[in-house]
Order: sequence, then structure tokens, then C-alpha cells
Amino acid sequence: MRHLIDRLEKERRLEKEEWTALISAGADREYLFERADLARKKYYGRKVFTRGLIEFTNYCKNNCYYCGIRRDNRRVKRYRLTETEILDCCRQGYALGFRTFVLQGGEDGYFTDERLTRLIRTIKEGYPDCAVTLSVGEKPKESYLRFYEAGADRYLLRHETADETHYRRLHPGDMLLSRRKECLFWLREIGYQVGCGFMVGSPGQTAECLAEDMMFITKLDPQMVGIGPFIPHHETPFAQEPAGSVERTLYLIGLLRLLKPNLLIPATTALGTVDGQGRERGILAGANVVMPNLSPTGVRKQYELYDNKICTGDEAAECRSCLMRRMERIGFSIVTERGDPAGECRSL
Repeated sequence: MRHLIDRLEKERRLEKEEWTALISAGADREYLFERADLARKKYYGRKVFTRGLIEFTNYCKNNCYYCGIRRDNRRVKRYRLTETEILDCCRQGYALGFRTFVLQGGEDGYFTDERLTRLIRTIKEGYPDCAVTLSVGEKPKESYLRFYEAGADRYLLRHETADETHYRRLHPGDMLLSRRKECLFWLREIGYQVGCGFMVGSPGQTAECLAEDMMFITKLDPQMVGIGPFIPHHETPFAQEPAGSVERTLYLIGLLRLLKPNLLIPATTALGTVDGQGRERGILAGANVVMPNLSPTGVRKQYELYDNKICTGDEAAECRSCLMRRMERIGFSIVTERGDPAGECRSL
């Protein structure tokens, strides 16, 4: 498999059959991580960027079979942060050194275009040297354009799987993979720094499904890709399914780094939940972003996409200082920067 790793590093693409073979084998891991580390070092050195995550609503109109805040989960305690609470998260985060705020929530109709554009403008006026990232799901193209014109810099929309049959296994019939892909291409067209991503080890996933993901990412050419192991939630149809593999997740991080060396790749909270050293291992495999939680501690346990999520009780300062120590122990340093993709910075 080493020849495929070399070809990926050189050509930045593989055929689907080659992706399938490489992912199935999972071979030459140390060699892959060595090449991924060199590729990342070329663009980012030993920097690790932080994103201040603000989970501002756990209401969601969707009923995804894997998600703990799915519409039909009647046991979750729903909440919405006020604009004042969100801005207080930003104020605290800025003082701690965060220069990107990620507004993440379910697809909640309460947060209309008007409410979101006002919020984006207020944040950008208060913190003009910061990036605003949105992660609020599928919207009409006109809404994406309004958010962008209001000052939003980035948009995260995980596609979860690029395989049509697998998508049907994970989502109810009113959700369409074609729609999700269309939204991602709209975001690229408008000018956002775009992030997609998928779960590793979700029910029904095969090496062929993952190969399809890599083909889709090659075509989309995003600036960010977030992946993490699938973790079941006890109030979903997948409650009894096994968690995804940390080892396969790390391998795919290495492959993503070689596919596009200047990608922004988070070492996700899901990695840290399944493996106590998961975030460190993610960085060593090729990731270069961590996402501490700025949400009020009183609501963090209600934003439970999967079981046993870590850091739900930590204050923001504790999260950041803990991650700083963890990164320093493996030879990396958390920096106070927006953390734009190398060579693709939107002007301030």
C-alpha cells in the first residue's frame, strides 16, 4: 500500500478502487503518519488552532437516526441561548485567546435569517479580528448569501456519508443526500471557507462508502474536514450499535492530510471521548485544530449528540488550559490566531 500513499502525496487524488484498497488494508500506518506530519509542517509548522464552540440551540427539526438531539428524542431538555448569552460566550472566549467563534446548533426555525444576520453582524462589529463560523445545517442559498454578507467567514456542514445507500440507512426519507451536497457547493460558490465531514464506523459503513467520501471531498475541495468515530446515543435507533474505530479514524486523518496538505482538520471531541488520548493522537496523525467549548456549563449536557461526551462540566478557561498542556506534551503549541487555511485567507 505504500505505493498508493506515495501516489496520493504526489498527485492529490486516487481512483475509488484505490481508495477502497488503501482504506481496507489500513497498512503502513507509521509511514502514512510520517508523511502527513511533514505535509502539515510545511504549511502550519507545529501550530494548533482553536475554535471557540458555542452550542446555542439543541432544538432540531430533523430526525437523524444517530443524533441525540433528533426531533423524536422526547427526553432531551431543550434550550436556546439568548443573544446576550451568546455574546457573553464571545466576550469570555476573546479574553481567553479565541479568534474564531463557531455558532453551532440544530436546525431550529426560531433562529430566522434576521436573527442570525443580526447576531453575526454584532459579533463581527465587536470582534473584527475574529472569524465567525456557522454550523446550522441546510438552508436556502439566499440565506447562506445573507449570512456571508453579514460577515460569516466559514460554514461547517458535515455530509456524514457521500454514498446514497448508506445515507438512506442513517437518515429518514425526508432528508436527501443530493440536497446536502447541493448546499455544500452553494457555500463554496458564495465564497465561504467550507467544512464537510463524516462519522467513521457509522452503521452500515463499508470501505467502499469511505472511498466515496474521499472522492466527494476531492471534488468539493473544502478548506476544512471534520471526522470522528461514530458514538451511539442511548435515545436513538442506533443505541445498541458499536462505536467506530479510533484507529481507522486516525488513518483517515492521515490520508486527508496528504489529499490536501493545507486542510484544517480538527482532532474532535468524539476522538477524545472514545480514547482518553484521542485528541493528541489525532494531532499526531495529521490534525491541526481543537475545539474547546465556550457554551455555558449549564446547557452543555443537553447538547448531547452522542453518549459520554467529555468536558461538559469544565469552564472554558479550564478546557483551553488543559488542551494547551496536552498539546505541549506532544510538541505542539496552541496559538492565538484566526487559523485560516494557508493561502486562502479572506481579507479582514
